[in-house]
Amino acid sequence: MIASHLLAYYFTELHHDKVQQVDKYLYHLRLSDENLMDVSVRFRREMDKGLGRDSSPTASVKMLPTFVRSTPDGTEKGDFLALDLGGSNFRVLLVKVSDNGKQKVEMENQIYAIPEELMRGCGSELFDHIAECLANFLEKMGIKNQKLPLGFTFSFPCQQNKLDESILVSWTKGFKSHGVEGKDVVSLLRKAIKKRGDFDIDIVAVINDTVGTMMTCGYDDHHCEIGLIVGTGTNACYMEEMRHLELVDGDEGRMCVNTEWGAFGDDGALEDLRTDFDREIDAGSLNPGKQLCVSIGAVSEDVSRPDRDKEGLVSAEKVLRGLGLDPSGEDCVATQRVCQVVSTRAAHLCAATLAAVLRQIRDNKAAERLRTTVGVDGSVYKNHPQFARRLHKMVRRLVPDCDVRFLRSEDGSGKGAAMVTAVAYRLATQHAERQRILDALRLSREQLMEVKIRMGNEMNRGLAKESHDQAAVKMLPTYVRSTPDGTERGDFLALDLGGTNFRVLLVRVRSGKKRSVEMHNKIYTIPQEAIQGTGEEVHQDDVIHCIAHFHYIFSPNFSVILSLGILLKWTKGFKATGCEGEDVVTLLKDAIHRREEFDLDVVAVVNDTVGTMMTCGYEDPLCEVGLIVGTGTNACYMEEMQNVELVDGDEGRMCVNMEWGAFGDHGELDDFCTDFDRAVDDRSTNPGKQRYEKMISGMYLGEIVRNVLLEFTAKGLLFRGKLSERLKTRGIFETKFLSQIESDRLALRQVRSILQHLGLTSSTCDDSILVKEVCSVVARRAAQLCGAGLAAVVDKIRQNRNLDKLKITVGVDGTLYKLHPHFSSIMHETVRDLSPLCEVTFLQSEDGSGKGAALITAVACRIRDAGQH
Repeated sequence: MIASHLLAYYFTELHHDKVQQVDKYLYHLRLSDENLMDVSVRFRREMDKGLGRDSSPTASVKMLPTFVRSTPDGTEKGDFLALDLGGSNFRVLLVKVSDNGKQKVEMENQIYAIPEELMRGCGSELFDHIAECLANFLEKMGIKNQKLPLGFTFSFPCQQNKLDESILVSWTKGFKSHGVEGKDVVSLLRKAIKKRGDFDIDIVAVINDTVGTMMTCGYDDHHCEIGLIVGTGTNACYMEEMRHLELVDGDEGRMCVNTEWGAFGDDGALEDLRTDFDREIDAGSLNPGKQLCVSIGAVSEDVSRPDRDKEGLVSAEKVLRGLGLDPSGEDCVATQRVCQVVSTRAAHLCAATLAAVLRQIRDNKAAERLRTTVGVDGSVYKNHPQFARRLHKMVRRLVPDCDVRFLRSEDGSGKGAAMVTAVAYRLATQHAERQRILDALRLSREQLMEVKIRMGNEMNRGLAKESHDQAAVKMLPTYVRSTPDGTERGDFLALDLGGTNFRVLLVRVRSGKKRSVEMHNKIYTIPQEAIQGTGEEVHQDDVIHCIAHFHYIFSPNFSVILSLGILLKWTKGFKATGCEGEDVVTLLKDAIHRREEFDLDVVAVVNDTVGTMMTCGYEDPLCEVGLIVGTGTNACYMEEMQNVELVDGDEGRMCVNMEWGAFGDHGELDDFCTDFDRAVDDRSTNPGKQRYEKMISGMYLGEIVRNVLLEFTAKGLLFRGKLSERLKTRGIFETKFLSQIESDRLALRQVRSILQHLGLTSSTCDDSILVKEVCSVVARRAAQLCGAGLAAVVDKIRQNRNLDKLKITVGVDGTLYKLHPHFSSIMHETVRDLSPLCEVTFLQSEDGSGKGAALITAVACRIRDAGQH
């Protein structure tokens, strides 16, 4: 159109030196790389406006959601119908998709005409005609009795609210059927089919031809995530991150967005690039001021023929003579020049907007270099001799950090509609199977309440002398008889031994108005030979040497008394002989005396759970429960002495170390355990032991997730059924990955980077979404199980004290509790739900078990001193 206006000007206005004067006028149609980069930046801004909920109504580029959430992955299969309606003729197709070792698509189709009176008549009669043609096709194919899924390509401006609903905004292409605009075309088609009553189909999806192109090419090339049409009109679609698509609820995964980019410039954004010829064409169009990007970039078939390297002049002469002209050789050269410049501008403008889309995808993926494929259809792209080459070349210049393949769509939008339907069916089938598997890891409120009840029963069995030996939850007395009350004071030494490194701490506790805890500490390493040597070596040669060194530095006067602690079993790699079954306090004291350099009274030996309770108890007097949720899990709480039957005396309270990780060792959790839990337990170092801990703690959650991923992959529900060797390795999926993957600040692209680290380099966005869901389900169950156990503890305290309402604080430590983004909130919610009569506050321990050990000593000294006076 632009070329014809230029040629008209050429033959009517120019008189001499025509080629030179044509070049002068063509100058304004030539766009520099800087111009094109600026156009690309402008278009990217319009994309952002179109994606925003508030800015979308005023955006020229509407960025319409299509509700197509995935591209083909090659596992699609089945028989599908497609209805391709976009003009006076429409097609009905039967598409057979198979994946039996080799992707294959077979299609049969029939073209049907729409009489002009129906194009301009009653809308219900139009859809009755379409239903009649569908019936004819099904009869012909011998499938009228089957209920097959159907994809509907409806190439008119529509507003979609879901995949199988499309509201016609306005008719184009000569259609004026009344009673259709503003209505859901899928509902109208369903109504026409139901009225017939002689067949039934399942209308799954409605799409436009741009989306159909992307899906058609996406079946052949799984990197295809952009669809492009350059024909009578132009448009593009691409897979956008859901978190950017504010018009649709949800922020996970991707959705195809129909950019409707032909309207770019309708708000004046391209005014400085428009020429008088563009304005003249726009003024004479059916929609002045609209679709300006289309009109600027339009290339007609008449322009295509002259724009050839060798045959162009001959074609130019034929075109001009067809217009009733008698051209000279100079006229043919000028005509060829006009066509070349006009079509080049069109290709370059298309490249500029496509470059913006490519940058958006690259930024979404945070990729240094993007590899992607663009599926393309349209008569100009396919038939113009130079358009595709110019488009490709300019795209490479504008986005050199993108490796872009252009793939021509050979099968049209009918196949694309079938592929959308096939993908939707594949996703629905896979989703149902995945949810069936994951449902075993989801616990109902009734199940959690049962866990709480069983935990309460085991607590009572552990406390009772008669049943203690048979109880899974041992409820061990700690001889800690009080929490801090704020009057503690003095200098105390704490040893924090729980791994290959240990700490020696000097803790100075001050009471009064400015009560405070001041700590000095030093970390020492125990050599490997001592860890696996004799108990005497561990205590005398290493620990005592470190204490002596620390004592020399600070030279404090320590005041402490002796307590008892029997080591049941070494863990964490310790194998020092002569310690198991022995009193470690006695061993330590003997080693101190053998050293003969200093003297200490060892007052208490405690585990980290009790230390956490005491540390938090110093900050909050209501803290009477300690909880650890990290590599392992455990809890302690202040129990009434009358219930602690293993210790003489009925007065006061004593802290009980529950050792609740063993809950379930006698079958209490068998009906809640899944095959994944059993697989983790069977391959652990202590099969059949610590069953509750293995469902909750950080040492095991990653392994549970890994086993679920293995199951999904084996069933073809994940990673296209292809397993990496690394994922087969036990322990390779670290629990820290759960925290990273579930972080609200973490985009799915970073989930994908974790999968790539695990050797899953071909994982897709859909894979990332599913892995995140698995992590979420496993972590949620862990938090709920922990909450159910804790609900049993706080309810027991309330019942012990005959209170209608209990107000209590739980001191908590552990990496899983602290670092996982949702664990703590889910656990809190579970406790509130299962123990509504308990008002529970959670206080994080910031200073570790060393401070707790010192505070236990301080409390013991306070009680001792009070008894002496």
